[in-house]
Amino acid sequence: MKKILLMLFISQLAFCQKFTISGYVKEKGSQEQLIGVNIFMPGTNIGTTSNTYGYYSITLPAQDSLTLIYSFVGYERTIKRYKLNKNITIDVELQSSNQLNEVVISGKRESERVSETPQMSQIEIPISQIKKIPSLLGEKDVLKVIQLMPGVQKGSEGSAGIYVRGGGPDQNLLILDDAVVYNANHLFGFFSVFNGDALKSVELTKGGFPARFGGRLSSVREMNMKEGNKEKLHGEGGIGIIASRLLLEGPIKFKKEKPAKSSFLISARRTYLDILARPFIKYSQRDKEEKTVGGYYFYDLNAKLNYNINDKNKVYLSGYFGQDRFNVSNTIQQNAVNGGLFWGNATGTLRFNHLYNQKLFSNTSVIFSNYNFQIGQQSTEVVNETESTFKLNYNSKIRDWNVKHDFDYYPNPAHSLKFGLQSIFHQFEPSAIVAEIGALKTNANAEIYNVIESGAYIEDTWTPAGRLKINAGVRMSYFKTQTKNYVRPEPRLGIAYKLTESLAMKASYAKMNQFVHLLSNTSVGLPTDLWVPTTDKIAPEQSEQFATGFAKDLDKWGLTLTIEGYYKKMKNIVAYKEGSSFLSIDINPDNPSANNKILWEDNVTAGNGYSYGAEFLLQKKAGRFSGWVGYTWSKTLWQFEELNFGKEFYPRYDRRHDISLVGIYELNPKITFSGVWVYGTGNALTIPTSQIFLPVRRVDGYFNPAIKNVDAVQYFNARRVQEYGAKNSFRAEPYHRLDLSVQFHKKKRSSFERTWEVSAYNAYNRRNPFFYQIRNIRSTTNPDVRRTVFQRVSLFPIVPSVTYAFKF
Repeated sequence: MKKILLMLFISQLAFCQKFTISGYVKEKGSQEQLIGVNIFMPGTNIGTTSNTYGYYSITLPAQDSLTLIYSFVGYERTIKRYKLNKNITIDVELQSSNQLNEVVISGKRESERVSETPQMSQIEIPISQIKKIPSLLGEKDVLKVIQLMPGVQKGSEGSAGIYVRGGGPDQNLLILDDAVVYNANHLFGFFSVFNGDALKSVELTKGGFPARFGGRLSSVREMNMKEGNKEKLHGEGGIGIIASRLLLEGPIKFKKEKPAKSSFLISARRTYLDILARPFIKYSQRDKEEKTVGGYYFYDLNAKLNYNINDKNKVYLSGYFGQDRFNVSNTIQQNAVNGGLFWGNATGTLRFNHLYNQKLFSNTSVIFSNYNFQIGQQSTEVVNETESTFKLNYNSKIRDWNVKHDFDYYPNPAHSLKFGLQSIFHQFEPSAIVAEIGALKTNANAEIYNVIESGAYIEDTWTPAGRLKINAGVRMSYFKTQTKNYVRPEPRLGIAYKLTESLAMKASYAKMNQFVHLLSNTSVGLPTDLWVPTTDKIAPEQSEQFATGFAKDLDKWGLTLTIEGYYKKMKNIVAYKEGSSFLSIDINPDNPSANNKILWEDNVTAGNGYSYGAEFLLQKKAGRFSGWVGYTWSKTLWQFEELNFGKEFYPRYDRRHDISLVGIYELNPKITFSGVWVYGTGNALTIPTSQIFLPVRRVDGYFNPAIKNVDAVQYFNARRVQEYGAKNSFRAEPYHRLDLSVQFHKKKRSSFERTWEVSAYNAYNRRNPFFYQIRNIRSTTNPDVRRTVFQRVSLFPIVPSVTYAFKF
């Protein structure tokens, strides 16, 4: 009897023991580590997901037979069975699936279930879908695809700027491999700086922010670059109408390693607008000595190296470098004018992964980020053999050094903790202007600001019961100016309760602070927009956002449905006062050559705002037919004491209705059709309501027979004065557009595939408003009579394009 009791006790003790299964999830054929893979026990709510570096860990009671399913969109599901009587370390490879073979799903869908996670207001966009969606001039653009999501408003026609849930363009945190990118625009906002070929994942968070994110009010766009193929050399690229791109990745083998411990990736893109424009540069036929030369181009370069030191240590080095360059030169005999615009980003990230044990994973990052903008003009004029010169140079920059230390801790299936800290050393040089007129030189410099922004956070994804999941956390933000310290706690909470097996109700709350600001006179996202820090005079921006909604998995069709409503309050929003700009200078008239003061702090004002709305998203990520339907109803109002006479007004990018329809259909392995239709309420604009003409008097011998001579004082000309109504009280016409494309694929050899894409942007040639202007037009019947018209100016008619892409 004693022996039987002892055996029962030992067996019960063994059953109570818990062991951990951990490892990395990788793509078969490249060894690329996969982010967000679902690992779970079938028939239960027990599971986990792989982190940003593909690592997973799950601790379970000892079992003689344990089944785990590894599932990820676009990959074949992998089933592993274990005898769990000890800790197990195993790396799992997932095979990319042929999405042309539509999977007939019966019963419960086992991957990407939105009803299973407490996170809401978060959207993941597969890179494969981004590459198939039609785009302007064939340039695949990550940020423009994000514009098609509910809750995200686009800026002006063709621009890559985004505005999320009533927030401004600077309220979006844009991260590439942990590095902040401050200006994500090429070609004055028409293209973004991100080459989709080099990206592994794109994720947008609009609300319910996890505590690990901070520093912005409205959204987080997190993008991760590929690591590089560890098994074989791989390349892909494309040739378009305005730009070409090329990516190479492959293993770096020091010995006969299989797979290699190290790999590389390099991706480059360059436009050739400057080359295409050369035949169209015109020379004056009236004066053979006049010559005009100009050009514009941009380039991008992404690079990454990684090395697996051993099973517990990995190191990554990645960087992005890009620049836009525009210049023009005009020469007439001895007179010359030269000018140009130059702006660009540079980032670098060094990351070190360390595995303390199966339950504790850490990453340490050292990050550099730099944004620089310059504008210059120089002119030389010769009059009566006397040469006079004029020079104007303006520059603005921001530079960051950032250190982060993050931990992932998996104590048991009910808890998944993330905690860490970071510190950023910002160096702002908002603007510096140098003007020279002959021997007279004027300098104007804004103060260089050296400030520190830091944060510490902890968050826990907790499953207290089978139907309830909670993500709770807090972030403590700290910002130090030269004489003042700002300490701001930021609580975060996300809750999901499963009403049924496939339907969950969710709610979230997040408080955010922002210590850097973007000053802009437009919504286009020009490089002249000015980044400035929080100072003793300029307080941090702050927001509180509440959201609630439902998430439904439509397993039979492989669809996910989310419906959300939100309310967001914003404080201390920073904007220019009326009539101010980045060139506002206080010049000392007694000594113009002395260093003068840039007035940016004196020319800004702060206000409050609020936004609320509802969002609908029906999404299908995989299969022969994929895409989504998105709809947003929203309303945003701002109020500044020094703008619009202190009355509330709509920001320019407030839109009441916004609709996006996106469809991708793979007819067969050789042909893919795709289309996008968008509709949006028109922008809110400030326009003149009336105008008068004030005569300008001249005393000379000139006589105008159309005007009576009054004491030899002639009304020679007239100055137009316009009177404006309330700020942004005019609504532009609604915006809508249809884009279409067809791709033709062909595998010429086993390792080479080419794709021809023919697309049409704005296929039915809708004349969408870019801006409006008032013009005085002569009557066709009576040339002496003019009439005033309010004219819509459109930017893009139908724009066809052809692109050639290849892989090997």
